Amino acid sequence: MKTVYYYQTFEGLDKLMTHPEDVDIIIVSSIHFGKDGNGTPNIYLNDNLPSDDKFTTLWKETEELSKKNVTITCMMGGAGLAYRVLFDNFDTYYPLLVQMIQTYSWISGIDLDIEEEVDLDNVKMLIDKLNQDFGSDFIISMAPVSSSLENDGVGMGNFSYKTLYNTEQGKRINWFNCQAYNSFSSDTLSKIVANGYPADKIIIGMESAQFTGDEYLPEIRKMKETHPDINGVYDWEYFDAPPECQKDPSEWCKLIKNLN
Repeated sequence: MKTVYYYQTFEGLDKLMTHPEDVDIIIVSSIHFGKDGNGTPNIYLNDNLPSDDKFTTLWKETEELSKKNVTITCMMGGAGLAYRVLFDNFDTYYPLLVQMIQTYSWISGIDLDIEEEVDLDNVKMLIDKLNQDFGSDFIISMAPVSSSLENDGVGMGNFSYKTLYNTEQGKRINWFNCQAYNSFSSDTLSKIVANGYPADKIIIGMESAQFTGDEYLPEIRKMKETHPDINGVYDWEYFDAPPECQKDPSEWCKLIKNLN
């Protein structure tokens, strides 16, 4: 079972670096696009250019962790959006994304968190381009809410994930980082599997703020028992991961790796 952290509040990964064997993936969040005050098109990591000095420690620590067999990916979109701007100006903004991934070459995948209405054909085109430019070893994940996998209706992106999943591009999606923030349970996982998504395609996600201790562990144990081939679990986000929260967020992955 993979352990995965989303990482957006960049307060340092020093505690995690003492036991990197307990974490599998760190997803640096989040990428979006826009123009600066002079009208110059840019790619942004949250509110700043990825090359901003404020990210020096971020890039240093993630590169070091990548050398310790931790997979580093980046998330694009989310609440900060990204896709309308990208698709409306693809020839302008997509090369900036490629350049960023090439600059920070230890980034080995991208997580597509689409929370705005898009054309499914554009999503398929993006998956094709990523596969073409970075190869089949480059990880492409997506981050739908759990209800979008429990049923086949349209979600926040105004498209059906099942429709996408059943295309050639859907076969290139390595897994889904499923947002189960109000439904983090074995029952939710079972509903998703019953709807045709194999458990090994699902990394099911919890939100730090909804837990004050280790009460999530029995549910994860049940997930492993019910679906032993589950791909993994993730937490949004690292800096306040339970049970130690801001004291030691790295404890979350250690407890899960030691779960019997």
